[in-house]
Amino acid sequence: MEPASVWKERWESATLPMARQYMELATQKQSLVCLAADRPTMKELNDLLDAVHPSIVALKTHVDMVDDWTPKGWGAFCKKANDLGLLIFEDRKFADIGKISEKQMLGLYDIASWSDLVTAHLISGPDIVDGLQAAWEGKGRIGGVLLLAQMSSRGNLLVPSYTTTVAEHGSKHPGVFGFIGNGSQPTGISELRALVGNSKLIWTPGINLATGDGAKGQRYGDPYEAVLSGSDCIIVGSGIHGKDDPAAAAAKYAETSWKGLLER
Repeated sequence: MEPASVWKERWESATLPMARQYMELATQKQSLVCLAADRPTMKELNDLLDAVHPSIVALKTHVDMVDDWTPKGWGAFCKKANDLGLLIFEDRKFADIGKISEKQMLGLYDIASWSDLVTAHLISGPDIVDGLQAAWEGKGRIGGVLLLAQMSSRGNLLVPSYTTTVAEHGSKHPGVFGFIGNGSQPTGISELRALVGNSKLIWTPGINLATGDGAKGQRYGDPYEAVLSGSDCIIVGSGIHGKDDPAAAAAKYAETSWKGLLER
């Protein structure tokens, strides 16, 4: 199965080479799953990756949440993920001016050297994307920025007018890989897709086969519905790593997301 025939308008309109790289990986694995690997130790991260990698396309990390982080251990973990063909997505949610964001990418965790994607808020203006891209360029690497256009947590302040502004600016920027949408609300995903068109991807957290409210303000939506509504990647955390058999859970999310894409 060829990526162009599966992704159609997304493939034809993609403005960032990494977007097509993602679509190729997703087609090869028949999965639209990004694992939110929110585990506190390197052993747990490695064990989880070993178990679920056949069913996922990307790995979402929070490097500063790993209790026993070391440069050597993290480097080996990232190399393993790369060797398995996964994109690494650091969910850092940068929000400062471009110059500071560039320095943060090059700081203690040296995010620019191992991340393929990062998240950012556009609250400080579009120069933040330039700063993040400059950090990757300084390392001789290519990366992509996912702008937060929506969030799935209760009471968040990303109101519709803000979403519209983010979509307008981000759709024009060549360094923007895509947008983070609200996976718990299919109508919101559809509205975001209408704003951004087909040239950028939409990735959605807040996904779980068990829909409804979760802990500490999180809300969950159905993966199949999210993809039908316009999501190009479902970000799943506890729905996989919180299960007794993470590998089986990951396979189920892969099957459901792929079914949604083919039907879309």
